[in-house]
Amino acid sequence: MAPPRVSAFAVFQQVKQETNPQLGLEKNNKGGISKPSQKMLKKKKKPRSKALLMKSEAQEGDGSCALQPIISSNKKKSSTKGGKAASKIPNGTEVPPQRLKGTESSSRQHVGPPLNSVLQDLGKIQNSKERAKALFEWLISPVNPDDFFRCIWEKKPALIKRHNSKYFNGFFSTSEFDRILREDNVQFGVNLDVTSYTEGVRETHNPPGRALPLVVWDYYKNGCSLRLLNPQSFSSTVWNVLSTLQELFGCMVGANTYLTPPSTQGFAPHYDDIEAFVVQLEGKKHWRVYNPRNSSEMLPQFSSGNFTDGDLGEPILETILEAGDLLYFPRGFIHQGDCLPDAHSLHITVSSFQRNSWLDLLDKLLPAALQIAAEEDVEFRKGLPLDYLDYMGVQNVESSDPRRKNFIEKTQVLMRKLAEYAPVDAAVDQKAKAFLHDCLPPVLTPAEKGHSVHGAPARWENGEVKDGIIQLEKDTSVRFLRGGIARLCSEGEACVLYYSTDNSRVYHQEAPKSIEVNAEHVEAIEYLLHCYPQCVTVESIPCEDLDDKVDMSAYY
Repeated sequence: MAPPRVSAFAVFQQVKQETNPQLGLEKNNKGGISKPSQKMLKKKKKPRSKALLMKSEAQEGDGSCALQPIISSNKKKSSTKGGKAASKIPNGTEVPPQRLKGTESSSRQHVGPPLNSVLQDLGKIQNSKERAKALFEWLISPVNPDDFFRCIWEKKPALIKRHNSKYFNGFFSTSEFDRILREDNVQFGVNLDVTSYTEGVRETHNPPGRALPLVVWDYYKNGCSLRLLNPQSFSSTVWNVLSTLQELFGCMVGANTYLTPPSTQGFAPHYDDIEAFVVQLEGKKHWRVYNPRNSSEMLPQFSSGNFTDGDLGEPILETILEAGDLLYFPRGFIHQGDCLPDAHSLHITVSSFQRNSWLDLLDKLLPAALQIAAEEDVEFRKGLPLDYLDYMGVQNVESSDPRRKNFIEKTQVLMRKLAEYAPVDAAVDQKAKAFLHDCLPPVLTPAEKGHSVHGAPARWENGEVKDGIIQLEKDTSVRFLRGGIARLCSEGEACVLYYSTDNSRVYHQEAPKSIEVNAEHVEAIEYLLHCYPQCVTVESIPCEDLDDKVDMSAYY
């Protein structure tokens, strides 16, 4: 592997001496970057029991570490493609540094509750949306989530140094990775990638078939990085964390894990199309993060190809990420990470907001608006001028023909008029349907299981079925199992309830799940959706009679 422009080991030793012994960027008492750190910066119907409703059932912790929000350098750089990265992104908004909770003492150890305790405490929170907020607060602690979304989200990278190697204990580990290889059917290219980046060349070394431990660990010993593409399919804890967080983000939350041997790098510099939270689990890793090279690469729709050092310029962030630390960077920020000589690295990248922009909503909205406009407004159905090809098009751009102006004005009038026909709610429902298909099924808390069909005591005993009936009475309290697991949508003349409780932990392994809702039950479903997280009695459900209320509660 070609040595990095700034040796990872040299940076490590320098920081070790100059910041003694805390690694990362230090803030001076004016909120700026201290001089030692600046050196680094350079360099229809189905069987019942959909389990959407539950009977009635039965709140959280705190923490305190160092956030380093990264502000663009003022040093001038060329903005030409393939040249040096621009210090200020064209048309971008420079966000002034703000002091966030937890930034005052970069060297203080941050001791938070262990993850297993956090997950247990989350089960005491009735509202699944609030549950997601509490988990995210732990993930980025001690940074306040409101500050994070106001000052950092989609704007700039942020580094959280905790000086606590045990902070993420229980999330995922190399020993769990080894267990997965031994016990589960992990397939090369499907679940696991073997990669290397040596002398500026990025390679993938996946053989066909199952990733057996002997083969996988041989690759690792020979300097290859291992990327587990869907750890949530194999790890219950990762599944729990991601399925909880997705209610906060309103879109799929995914993850990859990366195991890198000492003194190696597995991937070329690149940018991604996701918001990335790099959670350092074991060892340490040298990271460099660079600004988007131009405005078109800010918040991109798609991930980039591989870059070379000549494409990049100076990093805006350079640090050693240690176990317990977290690094966030928005989509479009180029990044690369390599291992130090004295330690391996295991990190998990938690990702969100892929294909979740205004552009993606408009992609669903505009075709629907055109269809409605075509049905309702004759202006959209009138024919184009007979001679429009004579004066429009690229070959006629320089023409002074007055017909061009009239044609363009007519087009703009129709575009403005199109907004009147835009079915915004229907387009949002299409996004919601896609989310419910993308997302992980919920990991039920003991209380949720105990109050739903999942906890029903039905069993086979002494040659017969015991306790196979759940009795619903008018005063039985019910509610939806989770806030974000179902969505009522209009599909032509029908109303359909889409849900995620029967999804697979493998992305899109199952078809979208839905139930067609009888017309007489639509109001009742809306009522239950809007009441969440409060429980309501069966008697209060807006249906014609008690039998119908009970039947509806039992079905959904």
